[in-house]
Amino acid sequence: MELLHEEKVCCPYCNEVIVIVVDSEDLDQEYIEDCSVCCQPIRVQVTTNLNEELVVITYNENDA
Repeated sequence: MELLHEEKVCCPYCNEVIVIVVDSEDLDQEYIEDCSVCCQPIRVQVTTNLNEELVVITYNENDA
C-alpha cells in the first residue's frame, strides 16, 4: 500500500469537494486540516474498512 494518498472529500462547512493528502500510516487517528476553499478547520478521521481499504471521514470541528 502506498503511504500517501490523495483523497477527495466534502468540506462539512462549504460543501465543496476538496483534495487532501492522507498518510496511510495515520490509521485510526484524527487530525485537523483547513479547507482549501473556505479555510474552516475540518476534523479528518482516517481508518480502514473490512476490505482493508482506506476510509476518510470529515467532520465539522464542533461535531462530537
